[in-house]
Amino acid sequence: MQGYLLRFYTEQKVQHRGKSLSKWLLSVAQQFNIQGATVLSALESMGRQGQIHSSHFFELADQPIQVELIVTAQQAEQLLDYLQQQELSLFYVKIPVEFGSIGQLS
Repeated sequence: MQGYLLRFYTEQKVQHRGKSLSKWLLSVAQQFNIQGATVLSALESMGRQGQIHSSHFFELADQPIQVELIVTAQQAEQLLDYLQQQELSLFYVKIPVEFGSIGQLS
């Protein structure tokens, strides 16, 4: 199938509607029947304003988080439209991909 990899960048401390933004994005992905999503923690990143974010042994609030979703073109359009309507600030990347499955899925 043809579709998109949507990659969202945030930080551990960022909240939306009482949840961490990464968990909120996962719940939205479920609502849109998106088949898979991955949340990745990074050691360091540089944000839009050039500020360095990193995880520290005693403080993980500034830890960079990346949420990846593989979606169809229709899901990408619907999801991005929905996110545009929300009161949040979120950087994303939309990358064309080919995806599928091999063998039986469990």
